[in-house]
Amino acid sequence: MSVWSSLVGQDAAVAKLDEAASSARAIVASRGASRASDAARSMSHAWLITGPPGSGRSVAARAFAAALQCTGETVGCGTCPGCRTTMGRTNADVVFAATETSIINVETARSLVLQAQSSPSQGLWRVIVVEDADRLGESGANALLKAIEEPPEHTVWLLCAPSPEDMIATIRSRCRHLGLRIPTASAVADLLVREGGTTPEVALEAARAAQSHIGLARALARDPQMRARRREIITAPASVRSVGEAVMAADRLLETARAQADAQVSERNAREKAELLRQLGMDEGESATKASRTMIRQLEEDQKRRSKRALTDAIDRALIDLLAIYRDVLMIQVGGDGELINTDLTDLVHQIAQDSTPRQTLARVDHIETARKRLVSNGNPLLVLEDMAISLRPQV
Repeated sequence: MSVWSSLVGQDAAVAKLDEAASSARAIVASRGASRASDAARSMSHAWLITGPPGSGRSVAARAFAAALQCTGETVGCGTCPGCRTTMGRTNADVVFAATETSIINVETARSLVLQAQSSPSQGLWRVIVVEDADRLGESGANALLKAIEEPPEHTVWLLCAPSPEDMIATIRSRCRHLGLRIPTASAVADLLVREGGTTPEVALEAARAAQSHIGLARALARDPQMRARRREIITAPASVRSVGEAVMAADRLLETARAQADAQVSERNAREKAELLRQLGMDEGESATKASRTMIRQLEEDQKRRSKRALTDAIDRALIDLLAIYRDVLMIQVGGDGELINTDLTDLVHQIAQDSTPRQTLARVDHIETARKRLVSNGNPLLVLEDMAISLRPQV
């Protein structure tokens, strides 16, 4: 199976990446000779891969990195050691950088610059994949700028971000841009069925509910409890009739999102702390030295930032799902002929459409978008959600 098989609905992007990877192989074959060949012109040493959440930015970057390291007869064969180790994230010449906090700090950026200077130890290229490049702070982005502008001939930078505007102009102008699109729900459903473990009906419902976000669709298709939690999160705010119901709905949304975020990070946090204590030669509850306390405190601060981002991401995902309800409502109100996203909530969608006007629906969409912006600006989650939920109730 080719490394490109995991990219769904991205035929144009795959064609460009495959052409570039083939050119990269020609460059390797002709190193020491002229670099101005036509084959070399399709390849760039710095790429900016953009697309909405769920479009597969990181998947595309990893597949491209694998194709660059491929030694098989067909570029991106998926079976040679270069492809397999890169797709498995174990290739020593491919560095993956991401963050589970709100920012990639300058220390991490400088570390990537240093790694980019090293020649490949086994593979054909040194590839630096920055999966959350939009989270580079200004100082971190500036630290990368010179390395991206004048990289060693053996280094390739792959930066992933939701849109070009999420990157500072100086980096954006030095990268070749590749834009991805959201795949269709049917294409995502077909992928889930091919992977196994779900029926076509559940796969399509999950793909629509996830708005073609492949990772989320995969999780929804495999976890009935997650599907139930999603319905609970989005139906409560959409069904409020009074201020009291709105406050309770906001509280339930926050608690459900917090439970989801805790489940996501708690096991890893415990594993990291146990590993640190082992390295320090300490048992749980044992008194620590001054140096040990500093290291433990730093770990706890990192984990706190990770937990905060996980909660913010869980709430934001819930609000995106809530927006999908009103997208369906508006489509019914204006007589659109598109398919519903929330096929499992048809009764609720039609009831809201009947009880409101398109203007009211657009106002509710605006309230939800405002809540998302306030959360990104570190607004108090409960207060933000309460204000939003109150704004969604029918106006008398």
